[in-house]
Parts: sequence; structure tokens; C-alpha cells
Amino acid sequence: MSGVFGAVSKKNCSSVLFYGVDYHSHLGTEYGGMAVLGESFDRQIHNISQTQFKSKFYDDHKRMEGPYGIGVISDSDEQPVYLNSRLGPFCLVTSGLVENKNELKQRLFDRGLSFSEVSHGGVNVTELVGKLITQGDDIVDGIEKMFSQIEGSCSLLLLNKDGIYAARDRFGYTPLVIGNKGEEWAVSAESNALPNLGFKIVKFLKPGEIVLLNKQGMDIKRKGTDSSQICSFLWVYTGFPASVYEGVNVELSRERSGRALAKHDQDIDVDLVAGVPDSGTAHAIGYAMECGKPYRRPLVKYTPGYGRSYTPPSQETRNLIATMKLIPIREIIKGNKIVVCDDSIVRGTQLKNFTVNKLWDAGAKEIHVRLACPPLMFPCKFCLSTRSVDELAARKAIRALEGKDIEDVSEYLDPDSEKYKRMVQYIEKDLDVTTLRYQRIDDMVEAIGLPREKLCLYCWNGQCPGKTKCA
Repeated sequence: MSGVFGAVSKKNCSSVLFYGVDYHSHLGTEYGGMAVLGESFDRQIHNISQTQFKSKFYDDHKRMEGPYGIGVISDSDEQPVYLNSRLGPFCLVTSGLVENKNELKQRLFDRGLSFSEVSHGGVNVTELVGKLITQGDDIVDGIEKMFSQIEGSCSLLLLNKDGIYAARDRFGYTPLVIGNKGEEWAVSAESNALPNLGFKIVKFLKPGEIVLLNKQGMDIKRKGTDSSQICSFLWVYTGFPASVYEGVNVELSRERSGRALAKHDQDIDVDLVAGVPDSGTAHAIGYAMECGKPYRRPLVKYTPGYGRSYTPPSQETRNLIATMKLIPIREIIKGNKIVVCDDSIVRGTQLKNFTVNKLWDAGAKEIHVRLACPPLMFPCKFCLSTRSVDELAARKAIRALEGKDIEDVSEYLDPDSEKYKRMVQYIEKDLDVTTLRYQRIDDMVEAIGLPREKLCLYCWNGQCPGKTKCA
């Protein structure tokens, strides 16, 4: 999931834009980008895979000048893209995942259009989205027509002479929130970007809603719907603790999640509760609050220079980050029975090799791993996260138990079934932990605090909005 931010000012927006984009650094690891519109477009893109956004863009933002600007921390494509189109010139940033990008690319090729940007050997999705928008009668019509053609999700910010068009994807998988500070406006994927910059939240965009922000204020161009299917993983892992989505704070949701995990753990006795930093921390705090055992930090994260080990595209990079960033404290670990809370198991390699092994090596007596969500079964179709069935730890376990890949995994989705229990036991043994337990999906939904039908649960049950299964 990429993080997008836009700023509107009657003077120069570049400083607010710079810091607002930086507050999304936890969402992407590939590219950072900013575009400001003054007398003309000023656009900068840098690779941030080996450095921080702030250091790359600090000098850039000092010379950029204009009342309107957009920026992005991107998980894949180089952004913002610039298009000089039949609808006029504009810059564009996007967040989401377009599943049918190759089909749409070919459709545009057949119409005689070409692409100038390349991403990982294929089409740059943000440029593709921009080209689709230019097929409309105007910007708003183009965004709506783009929404109707894509499979997956796409929220966007589009910068042109009118100001900033903000559009949330039609099922609301990814969030957008608008803030106001007098005559200044901001639009952000993460609400935590707003308060320190002096903005008050005035509106959470609804699914499919299109809003124009400019010097005159906020103008709703298309009303949204109530058919939200926001990504549940925002509360489990992806989102920043201080952020709020659909009125629900991330940190409090994670505390409720930890409490739910502890309620199912009446049969174990431990000395301390720990979280895998950073996203497992609040789950562990909630667990400790419920069970009455002390929350302690046997593993600490060396933050400078090390980002999230989940988001980089290569396994080698993920392993390096996971190895370097977590440092064990032997004096806390040795001789103790420990509950370790984490957000999820995706591939399982990092938890085993760079968390569990460090705890055993430091003298842990018992290690009980508790996950804040159910087993991940289906690669995400709406954001760039898990990328294939083969890499998922739960699917590897099923393959080993069945002796082959199977298409129907419904029996493994039921936490009360024998097949589910065998799957968890297999993963438990593979991780080399004392016990392993996952959150139940109903408890996860209750911890988030939104109606089940308002949440995307595809990663765990394979179901899409209004469908039994995704195609």
C-alpha cells in the first residue's frame, strides 16, 4: 500500500507537503515523489529503498514553490507521473493494485496509445491509470470511467490547474481523509499526518467519492457510497498506531485484539508478555492488560536505517532488515516463559529465523507465539502485500499435509476443524515454538469495531464484495 498526501495553500504548500508525505514513510520502501504546481509543474522522484524520504527530498522541497502539491511514498511504481493530455497537463499519484493492468494496457495499445514509464519490466500502473482518466470527457468523468474498468483498487490524487482532485476507490479498500487549517487544506492516506501540521480532520472520503481542493476550499464533485470494504490489515499491521480509519483508532483496536488473544489462553502460565516491534507492540500491551502479566521488551528495534521487513519486494532484502533491526536483551529473556505477540505470519521465515531463534539463543524457557489475525490464505488482490499463494506459510503447511496443492481450502478456514488444527500444529513445529495460536476472524472483526460487511477479509476467507469468491 502506497501513502499519498496533498496540500493546498494560498501561499507556498511545499513545506506542509514535505512533512505530510514523510508521515507515510511506513507504507512504502521503493520510491518517494513530490509535485508542486506554481507557474509550472515542478516534479521530483527519488529511489528511497536505501535511504529515508527526508534526506532525499530536504533540498528539493526548499526550492519547490506553488499553492498546490501532491506527494507519495510508493511501494512499487515511480510516482508522481506527469501527463500532458487532451484534458490538460496534470500530475498523478495512486495507491492500490490494478489486477487487470495487462488487459487494460493492451486495450490502450489497440487504440494507438503508448506508455513512457516502465516499472519492474512492466507498465507503470500510475501512468496506466492516468491514461485511462484521459479517456473521459473531463477529469471527474475520466476518474469514474477508470473506476469502472479496473479490477482491484485505486485511490488517487490528481494535481492540475483546478487544484487537487482526491478520489477514493469505489469499494473503499484504502483510506483518504481531508484536513483543514484556516485557508489551508490537506488530503492524506493516514490521518496521523494531520495533527502535528495543525490540521483538523473535517472529512473521511467515502468509497467512490471525488473531491476537489483548491484556494476556494473543498468542492464535492461526486458523492460516495456506503458500500465500504476497507482493508482490515490496516488495523492488524499496515496502519500507523495514531491513525484513525472510519472513526476507529489503530492503537486501541490492537489493544482489543491482544485482549481477545489472552482470553483464549487460560491454559498457559508465562512470566512476561512481549510484542515483535513495532506492529506487535500494541497487541502485546492488550494481552498483558487482560492476563495481568508484565509487558516487557526482550526484543528491541534499532530504528535508524531499518524499515519494515514485510514491504520490500525481495526476500534477500527482507531477511537483511529482519536480521539487523531486532536486538535481543539476554538479561530479560534468559530462563523466562514468554508470550510473543505479532501481527501475522506471512511467509514465516522472519519470525522463525530472526525472532524465535534469537529468543532461544538468549535462553528463553518457553516461547508462545500469538498472532493478531487468522492464517493468511489468499494473496491480496487490492494492495501490494502478499504476492503469491506459494509463499504463504499456511499454504505451505497445507501442501505438506495434503501432499499436493489443493484448490478448495475451506476446511482449513474453520478454526474448530481437525484440518485447521493440524495446519497450525505443522506451522508450530516448523517455527520451533512451544505453542502457536492465531486470532479467530470473529474476534479480529470485533477488535476492529466495524460491521463485518464493512471490512475486506479477503486475505483470510477469499471473499470479495458482493461475491462468494473473487475471480
